[in-house]
Amino acid sequence: MDWTLRELRYFVTACDVGSFTDAAAELGVSQAAVSRTIANLENRLGERLVRRTPRGCEPAALGQHVMPQVRRVLAEVAKLDEVVRTRQAILRVGYAWAAVGRHTTPLLRTWPKAHPDIDLQLVRHNSHTAGLAEGVCDAAIVRMPVDSRRFDSVVIGLERRMVAFASDDPDWRRRRQVTMSEIATRTIVIDPRTGTTSSELWTAGTGPEHFVESTDVEEWLDAIAAGRGVGTTAEATASHHPRDGVTYRPISDGPRVPVHLAWWRHDPPPGLAALIDTLTGIYTDASR
Repeated sequence: MDWTLRELRYFVTACDVGSFTDAAAELGVSQAAVSRTIANLENRLGERLVRRTPRGCEPAALGQHVMPQVRRVLAEVAKLDEVVRTRQAILRVGYAWAAVGRHTTPLLRTWPKAHPDIDLQLVRHNSHTAGLAEGVCDAAIVRMPVDSRRFDSVVIGLERRMVAFASDDPDWRRRRQVTMSEIATRTIVIDPRTGTTSSELWTAGTGPEHFVESTDVEEWLDAIAAGRGVGTTAEATASHHPRDGVTYRPISDGPRVPVHLAWWRHDPPPGLAALIDTLTGIYTDASR
């Protein structure tokens, strides 16, 4: 038997109010719809559920027998409806290396108070879209442009560009800042999938000659700490990934790193507008 919730509701309501006409009024449908629905169910069962009387209707023998189970089914469905209606929406936000740096913890602390109906979850995924294309998040914090044919995005802020080098570097360990031209004389450790560094940061003929590729921020840090090269990155990395043996310093003439929030073009997640407002507010306040 294939029981539908509509059939069960019509059956119980008709028996409770004792009339197809009154049941139709309570359910907000026509009397013919109630009568037809119950008749179709009885035809499949091959037995009467409801006995028609001169004054209305009452449950037949089979109807009396199944009524307790039907009521339990409808009660469980009502509970399910309540769970779905009252549950928190989940907003999963991906990032590859660093979420919003030093602002990450304040974001996670203040969000539940401002938006108790939306559970904000951060997900680290090392890909060009920080897990968005892979389906592991609903929106992503990225520092590289995304495919505008698939995704929408907005710039939520700008971050200083930093250089990371081994803390015992004999030339730079006492420096308070470094220039792009000085960095160009070194071997540069990059993550070509998610990093913000490439030869395009320098004008033609002035960039580094040697690049070493890494596949993850931990591998990037290991290479730098070992002295195999230096790296440039957004300031959020310095806050999110402090490492013994690695020193971060500002690049005095380094271009700022735009921070984007991206999402699927045709599937914006719940809470997106609030998240954009919150993140842009964080960066705006930090720049003052």
